[in-house]
Amino acid sequence: MSVTPENLGDLSRRTLLRRAAAAGLLVTPAVGLLSACAGSEPTKSDDAGAAKSKDNPFGVKDGSAVKVVIFNGGLGDQWAKEDKVLFNAKHANITVNMSSTQKIKTEEQPKMATQPSDVVMNSGADMMDISTLVNEGAIEPLDDLLAAPAWDGEGTVADSLLPGTVTDGTFQGKFYVVNVAYTVWGNWYNGALFTKEGWEPPKTFDEFFALAPKIKAKGIAPYVHDAVHGYYPRWALMATVWKSAGKQAVIDIDNLKENAWKADGVLPALQAWEKLVKDRLLLPGKLDHTQSQQAWLDGKAAFIQVGTWLKNEMAATIPPGFEMRLSDYWGLGASDKAPKDVFAGAGEGLVVPSKAPNKAAAKEFLRVVLSKSGSAKFAELTKSLASTQGSGDNVQDTSLSTANELMKNAPKDLIKTKFWDFYADLDKESQNLSEELMAGRLTAQQFVDKMQTAADKVAKDSSIKKQTRTA
Repeated sequence: MSVTPENLGDLSRRTLLRRAAAAGLLVTPAVGLLSACAGSEPTKSDDAGAAKSKDNPFGVKDGSAVKVVIFNGGLGDQWAKEDKVLFNAKHANITVNMSSTQKIKTEEQPKMATQPSDVVMNSGADMMDISTLVNEGAIEPLDDLLAAPAWDGEGTVADSLLPGTVTDGTFQGKFYVVNVAYTVWGNWYNGALFTKEGWEPPKTFDEFFALAPKIKAKGIAPYVHDAVHGYYPRWALMATVWKSAGKQAVIDIDNLKENAWKADGVLPALQAWEKLVKDRLLLPGKLDHTQSQQAWLDGKAAFIQVGTWLKNEMAATIPPGFEMRLSDYWGLGASDKAPKDVFAGAGEGLVVPSKAPNKAAAKEFLRVVLSKSGSAKFAELTKSLASTQGSGDNVQDTSLSTANELMKNAPKDLIKTKFWDFYADLDKESQNLSEELMAGRLTAQQFVDKMQTAADKVAKDSSIKKQTRTA
């Protein structure tokens, strides 16, 4: 069964920044998040609340206030301001105190044990580690949100979501994270340039390697990537591993199965990237995400791999006539076990702290975030799909339409890697090794060996709570 734009498969960027940076940037206090300030008491919420109804399923009380903190990154924050308008159209007597920041961990983690905000968008480079938040009970399970009536449609909130959204927000059998964005990843190229030169976007690495000399002949580097943040290249590496070795191989990697990194197809996938580096097909320089994206927009490189937040993040500097188009990650060819699987799913997670003063209003705000009207405005403003079905149906935009087109023929199984969410130390090691491989300081074989060693260390450590996946 294929997956249509209305019924996309499963992932996002800051799952983009969530999966990656969190591991290296969060130093968990020895006493834990919730016991860090043991002498402090959180503000008490009014447990009585208002009468519950279809329009007020959580019993939000008039006259109360809800504090919402939004990560203001590649997707901006205007979409959340629109949600605030929708919220107050139904709940005029509830105050929404909204703020935006890029310093989520710095500003919000110290409050978790005392008086946290009610809704926190835990995203960006400075984000809190989700596994720590879950393990320490610092955030609220939101299964009742899924069971609540949809804000402006039939059925429940869960019924309105794209496939994979619930799975991506579920940990240890409970739903904790509302991922608002539905991102599609792949290789971006300038359609206008490719049409002018008569180039066809490659589907395999062999086709890319055949095209690369023609690109170089025009004074353009074939490829550019973020060489500062290790999770950027890791997306592409793991997408190729999945396509080459298949879904079960990645499930085994996530489940810390013995010798999972040595499964058939894993090494060849990484060797394709090793060849790209050895053949000097990368734009030189240690560029970060926005610098590499700008270099691509400036015509210095033909391809860049990121997610569908790209257009919104770089909107101010897109040159006239530049046609942003998204193509799937390249596979190896006939040997691939999952050649058509696409890397997509829900991300940009919002959470409700366990000690939030107004959990009822927090959940009600999340209900509007996942509404049809809210998600349509999200897609319009960000040029990226939301996690609610049909969000991009009426948005006329080339970059978004190519993402939709990519999903039309995508199989039900979509590329998803979970170990970077499950284990912070393994996440950090994979980022470091991805950087080393793409810098030419590590071979594909060394990458595999080192990742297997790191995975074995986690598997044998009884102090680390283990998580598993079956799909």
